Amino acid sequence: MASHSDTLVVFFGATAGANGGKLGSDEREIILLVWQIVDLHEKKVGKLHRCLVKPDTLELTDECKEETDLIVDDLTKADPLDKVLQQFQQSVQAELEDLGRNSFTLCVDGPQVIRQALHPEASKKNLVLPECFFSFVDLQKEFHKCCPNAGPGEDLNISSMLECILPMFSTSVCVCGGMGGCVYHRFSCFESVKYKFESGTCSKTDPVDSETVIRARGLPWQSSDQDIARFFKGLNIAKGGVALCLNAQGRRNGEALVRFVNEEHRDLALERHKHHMGSRYIEVYKATGEEFLKIAGGTSNEVAQFLSKENQVIIRMRGLPFTATPQDVLSFLGPESPVTDGAEGLLFVKYPDGRPSGDAFVLFSCEEYAQNALRKHKQILGKRYIELFRSTAAEVQQVLNRYMSAPLISTLPPAPILPVMATPPFLATANTRDCVRLRGLPYTAAIEDILEFMGEHTVDIKPHGVHMVLNQQGRPSGDAFIQMKSSDKAFMVAQKCHKKTMKDRYVEVFQCSTEEMSIVLMGGTLNRSGLSPPPCKLPCLSPPTAYGAFPSPAMLSEAGLYQPPLMASPRPQPQHSGHSATPALAYYPPQPHLYMNMNYTAYYPSPPVSPSTVGYFAAPPGAMASAVSQSHHPAHGSLLRMQGLPYSAGVKDILSFFQGYQLPPEGVIVLYNLSGQCSGEALVAFPSEELAGQAVLERSHHLLYGHPIRLAFCT
Repeated sequence: MASHSDTLVVFFGATAGANGGKLGSDEREIILLVWQIVDLHEKKVGKLHRCLVKPDTLELTDECKEETDLIVDDLTKADPLDKVLQQFQQSVQAELEDLGRNSFTLCVDGPQVIRQALHPEASKKNLVLPECFFSFVDLQKEFHKCCPNAGPGEDLNISSMLECILPMFSTSVCVCGGMGGCVYHRFSCFESVKYKFESGTCSKTDPVDSETVIRARGLPWQSSDQDIARFFKGLNIAKGGVALCLNAQGRRNGEALVRFVNEEHRDLALERHKHHMGSRYIEVYKATGEEFLKIAGGTSNEVAQFLSKENQVIIRMRGLPFTATPQDVLSFLGPESPVTDGAEGLLFVKYPDGRPSGDAFVLFSCEEYAQNALRKHKQILGKRYIELFRSTAAEVQQVLNRYMSAPLISTLPPAPILPVMATPPFLATANTRDCVRLRGLPYTAAIEDILEFMGEHTVDIKPHGVHMVLNQQGRPSGDAFIQMKSSDKAFMVAQKCHKKTMKDRYVEVFQCSTEEMSIVLMGGTLNRSGLSPPPCKLPCLSPPTAYGAFPSPAMLSEAGLYQPPLMASPRPQPQHSGHSATPALAYYPPQPHLYMNMNYTAYYPSPPVSPSTVGYFAAPPGAMASAVSQSHHPAHGSLLRMQGLPYSAGVKDILSFFQGYQLPPEGVIVLYNLSGQCSGEALVAFPSEELAGQAVLERSHHLLYGHPIRLAFCT
């Protein structure tokens, strides 16, 4: 019996969109499959098979019509992809039997038809591909390896490459007369497609090539590493090469870093930018090995031992009682979902001081056991409902690193220098169109980049007139507002700078009013439909009517130097004639411009050309911590941290949540983000440690307006 290299099946495909080197990049379906058998032993070629494929969407691009000479009517009576693949198997098998062979080598003109078209489409349509499509020979690579001196501009097709590689049609070893002389050739560039993604661990000391890593953004929050591997089906992901990113609250933020086996597969992955996972499109960008190791790398021996068992399905449990034992968890999961190696297949997440966090990871030996466990999602263990999610090895590393290295409560940044103005209305709420909006900024753009982008118009910017717009995660959104000295200056900037380039991206510049800028900076939206107010109205930052009898300060006092994220809950303060040694907590009048000034100018300083008409003085170090300690933390009490609050939650809502504990309003501190919205966290002071412990046991993971609330001790 001749070797499998004696029989080739040359395979070709076309889609309803882009073809050639861009095949599959536009997510269009396959409409044409062509194949032909080449018998090297007998020096013969078989019948040319050309089968049309009916796509789910009958629509062809002009480029496709020109290259394939097909129209929509040609496809209406064609068979779907699964039927055509059956025809391929049957025809190839029949011809092999006539030749007395039982195997063949699949040859393609470039990997796109297999990796970028066939495998992704079969995955979306839940089709099982024949085994022959998991191993193939790329004739382009074979040709350039066999004929290294061939010019890249030559018009190459399958026939010309085969004539060069196999001119004598001998057996498995063929003589090729290249420009560099005669060489003996055997097919060596066999490529493979992995059947499934392999999970695994990654150490922070392992080298990771930056040319193999991408960042995927816009993922559904419930997506797992297997879902991401399915999105990149046809491309080979390195073992343990999917790292899901978490936000500050330990929840997935819709991003993941993916590491491929080589640069070629990374480049093909970038071609899937804005392809769809379900109904969502996924953005794909380049990333670095350092970013991947930061998320996926770990050094904990406990984690390494837990993840040393390969080919395990990992499930994350959240909301466990702090008193839960391994036996409690095993009993909760039941005999229908046995844990690998019993208690050794459990990993409880703990704080640095050994206190449990309520999270745990569980190993299962097969998908069936994991599915049985996931059916217990939100069932009760003790007095709490338990959440169960699919997880990954990288997420285990990331969660353990976060809990073991991060402080119990977020560390406050150094006190910034804040401007104190003689005239409070920094952002006048007028309709004067003396501002410009920059849209489409690179996410890495800084104030210096904007000043360079503005060029000669920088001198016309008002003092502290550059405002970066942040998203709800506190990261740059790609937008910025700039206050100009007049409407005419703003008009000139919009005319001269519109669609100029910043870091390979063109930036749109529009003239707008101060009112429009104010609404967007406070969390509202500005689009073609007009202005939408922010979801959290700003008066909630001022004292409620119950405290209306206390006069508001006419000017910004030392209390205005506190960090914006630490705006406290309502509490009246006595008036003092002078500055005290320790500043007292105070409230600001309901003026949106004042709070916005604090948020943005503190973190984004004014241009260097602005006149120095503003006085500065720094906040006393530790003033806020001292005030909170003296005013809200009883001498022998305890402090709890609440997480998961609705963004509309206020002090009354928190007191209602702890109804029966007799907590005073001044014992509650709601934390706000840079957009003036509730950050989802709060600090609550209890008169005794026993009462705080009782609240943790009784109220953790109870619902507040549909949101499960997490409670933890903090100092």
